[in-house]
Amino acid sequence: MRIRRLKKKYRLKARLFILITFLLCFILIPRTNRALIVSFFSSKCRGYQQVYSRKLNDRIIDYYAQSSLTGIPACPNADEISEKVSARQLFRVRSGRYYIIEDMTHSYPYLTSDSKKLLKEIGKRFGKKIGREGLKGSRFIVTSMTRTTEKVNSLGQTNINASDRSPHLNGNAFDISYSKFSLMKLHVTECDKWYMKEALAEVIYYLKEEKKCWATYERKQGCFHVVAR
Repeated sequence: MRIRRLKKKYRLKARLFILITFLLCFILIPRTNRALIVSFFSSKCRGYQQVYSRKLNDRIIDYYAQSSLTGIPACPNADEISEKVSARQLFRVRSGRYYIIEDMTHSYPYLTSDSKKLLKEIGKRFGKKIGREGLKGSRFIVTSMTRTTEKVNSLGQTNINASDRSPHLNGNAFDISYSKFSLMKLHVTECDKWYMKEALAEVIYYLKEEKKCWATYERKQGCFHVVAR
């Protein structure tokens, strides 16, 4: 019995020590980092008064002729993509501070120079916006970039949005998922998902208003389709 009481006593002391250590660390760390810790464990619901995703309503048929002039000619296969990269007409895009490049099966992680700059600008504005809400470090996910005619033909069997007039063929289009994000949170709520979606849509909407891109809210594909202007 005495041994059992001693074990219980030591367990209580150990828990108290851990709690005091955590509180001291919390007090001593910078206020900005403290806010991130609070947000990480928070279940607070972030809302949006406007639904920006519905405002991303550009139609490919209305801008394809113009967008095709600013991109590269369609590539038939991967070898042609490699030639465009060697000629510095396409540039590799890698995961960064604000976004993750998903492993792609029907496209290649390359964009024209202007499109790559646009993606970085979306990431920068998005990161700044969610950082104010204590979600610094969270990232969006890019699911598709440049396609070849070969890839479009195979994708057309499963994706009704695949087209031989797709801006993805010209290297100046990319898709960003609005259904999945990499969030710096312990418990991700539906409110968090809605906030991230509309925060991303708002950033893209204002770039659209600045005439820097065309954008479409693709409901069935779960992504925002963005094309550099």
